[in-house]
Amino acid sequence: MSWNLPNLLTWLRIVLIPVLGLMFLLPAPWANPVAAAVFALAAITDWLDGYLARRWNQASVFGAFLDPVADKLIVAVALIVVIVETPLAAVAVPAAVIIGREIAVSALREWMAELGQRASVAVGMMGKIKTTAQMAAIICLLYRQDLYGMPIWAIGLALLYVAAVLTIYSMVLYLLAAWRVVGEMPASGEGRVDR
Repeated sequence: MSWNLPNLLTWLRIVLIPVLGLMFLLPAPWANPVAAAVFALAAITDWLDGYLARRWNQASVFGAFLDPVADKLIVAVALIVVIVETPLAAVAVPAAVIIGREIAVSALREWMAELGQRASVAVGMMGKIKTTAQMAAIICLLYRQDLYGMPIWAIGLALLYVAAVLTIYSMVLYLLAAWRVVGEMPASGEGRVDR
């Protein structure tokens, strides 16, 4: 494993997960804004580690593995925090769609990697737009308080639905890409059942 700055930023994102959980648990009036700031910092490191890895030519196999794991962990924890704080179906349904999609796409990428076709399900522009909407939604939902008269929580909920729709759309794109790759591969191991 290489200890370059992009990988350290990814590790920072993982370290921020319990900090985010702690902020949620603190019964202080500033806990929600601080939790939102912690998540915003994690979102910035998500963008920055990839940018620096490409710019400085420091991409690594370990970084390619750890980065999406860190992203999915902090997003899942943040969404669970939001659901616990606001246990409404209107929040839980899009959150479940997002978390379920992240698990399904991770499994798909793992499968494609085993087939030597990981590049066929690489993150595209739609995935990046989805991630941006998702991060903005979570920051707003964690912050919760109105800001200069703007209903931040309501804006966050609207963005969460946008992210959920984009999540489904991008998952369909990944599934279609994988379907094309699998359809072009020669049949092998017929009659064998894998468990």
